[in-house]
Amino acid sequence: MRSSMSASFLVVLVALLLTGCEKDGNTRVIKLGHGLDVSHPVHKAMVFMGDRLKEKSDGKMLLDIYPSQQLGSERESLELLQIGSLGMTKVSTGVMENFAPGLKVFGLPFLFKDREHRFNVLEGEIGEHFLNASIDKRLKGLTFYDAGSRSFYSKTPIDSPEDLEGLKLRVMESQTAINMVKLLGGSPTPIAWGELYTALQQGIVDGAENNLPSFYLSRHYEVCKYFVLDEHTALPDILVIGTPVWNSLSEQEQVWLKEAAMESSEFEKEIWREAELEALEEIQKAGVKVIETDKDAFKEKVQPMYEEFKENPEMKEVIEAIQSLN
Repeated sequence: MRSSMSASFLVVLVALLLTGCEKDGNTRVIKLGHGLDVSHPVHKAMVFMGDRLKEKSDGKMLLDIYPSQQLGSERESLELLQIGSLGMTKVSTGVMENFAPGLKVFGLPFLFKDREHRFNVLEGEIGEHFLNASIDKRLKGLTFYDAGSRSFYSKTPIDSPEDLEGLKLRVMESQTAINMVKLLGGSPTPIAWGELYTALQQGIVDGAENNLPSFYLSRHYEVCKYFVLDEHTALPDILVIGTPVWNSLSEQEQVWLKEAAMESSEFEKEIWREAELEALEEIQKAGVKVIETDKDAFKEKVQPMYEEFKENPEMKEVIEAIQSLN
């Protein structure tokens, strides 16, 4: 209870102190907060976006970036966007599904055949639809960032789904992720990303699931020495702006910002692959055992999720549309 009250107090305090978008003379400054380390590819992409925005607007628009959860967790940042106290943030679509339920489709395990299939979906009509799926919640997506594939890691070896049974595994605040881990036999435990290292150290959880760069840059490899490449989901990140700030921009400013965001997405795709290779090499140097596994065994366990999703006609249509692009 005390932790929840503290988090709520932080959100209120930040809301009182910040304005998501400020205008000083002819210069507009948009505040962007996120939870990643400054060495993360997505943060670097945001810095690139800021540079491009400054160039496009001839210095009339700037980004003021706050990394490493300085302004709160992903969910807290979204709430600040809704009231205009923060301009932009980056969240996983797993967290965003709490605001736009249709996005939970991206949490379906093994939805995409490969990287090319994923980008065909995200950069086409389906992706554009989902960028605008939360406007009624005062949140608008500008672009998707590649977040690679998510796999499990823990303090004990994981060679098959059976090895997940009884393990307490950190998940995002996503009902889809919770259901997936339950089907695989694990015990899902939602924990904020910034609190996970300590939770792993103290044994609150036995492991977690995420992509390679996040596992490496968070230094979770210091606690968890086993990383299994099951690649169960490929949840993209989404760059979000609050509609209170978006609607305050002129049409030209909206164009500049959207173009800069899209260009940063292309830039991020390039450096993401490099980051994955670096992370894989470095964690192995640090003594992490990287385990290749039979993905079909994991796929079989989570098939009930597809059956449940397809009971909803709209979700069934989206799944079939995504699979048809394969």
